[in-house]
Amino acid sequence: MKILRDLTALPDTVRGGAVTIGNFDGVHHGHVKIVNRLLERATDVKGPAVVFTFDPHPVRILRPEECPPPLTWTERKAELLASHGVDWIVAYPTDKSLLSLSASEFFKRVVCDSLDAKALVEGPNFYFGHNREGDIAQLRKLVAQAELTLDVVKPVTANGALVSSSRIRQLLAAGEVNLAGELLSAPYRIRGMVMHGAGRGGAQLGFPTANLAAVDTLLPAQGVYAGQGWVGNDSWPAAINLGSNPTFGDTSVKVEVHLIGCEESLYGQPMEVDFFARLREIRPFDTTAALKAQLAKDVQQVCQIAATFP
Repeated sequence: MKILRDLTALPDTVRGGAVTIGNFDGVHHGHVKIVNRLLERATDVKGPAVVFTFDPHPVRILRPEECPPPLTWTERKAELLASHGVDWIVAYPTDKSLLSLSASEFFKRVVCDSLDAKALVEGPNFYFGHNREGDIAQLRKLVAQAELTLDVVKPVTANGALVSSSRIRQLLAAGEVNLAGELLSAPYRIRGMVMHGAGRGGAQLGFPTANLAAVDTLLPAQGVYAGQGWVGNDSWPAAINLGSNPTFGDTSVKVEVHLIGCEESLYGQPMEVDFFARLREIRPFDTTAALKAQLAKDVQQVCQIAATFP
């Protein structure tokens, strides 16, 4: 899917359809419910299904000290949304001029003039315009004046609590990646560049690791995890050590990924890593032999868990 970032020259194939506006961070099941309704309305109006999102999140510009790390980067967000049937993603480069628009100005400029939307689909907690002055009540008035349709989709709950990006962040911060994955539409994923590490994985332990740097999304709690590593279109089951190496006196926090069955040199390449389950806490071992024995158990457990994922 091509990500559009300019509203001044949108192709006609993007205009005249059904639109939803939001951050869609993580693309969880609440977002998927909105997308499903969006697809229905796009069929009704015989136009495209369009997601308008912001890059970066508006809070990063307005109150950067309050902005949490994102759950997804823009390209991953587009990939997930496309997998659910969305036709176009408009990832607008957020700036102060956009954020200074009043609610009515934003509606006219983005929804009517640029996208020529025929239908809108939003959640009940949708706010728009300068200082979030526009809410669903005002949106209903603007939609009626413009002779569009508006669907307000009820939130999704799981185990008695709202499915939200904030709740997913809390689960990840506690290391509950399996529970976070149940709320997301796909296992939680990070990305980074493979860099040289201390060399202990291959030289001493027999479990070579790819060391990820420049991770730009939220990291789960420290621990050892089962997951899947992706380099391009290739993937391998992954034993992930997120944290320090106390056995060797290394207190720095790193993301080390052992790709089971991978014999390629991956230095300098981008890698994406899915998190399936947390296996254990990171702890020191009395001997290298004891650590190697535990790593062998971790690898066996990773293979068993990874086999249950498509």
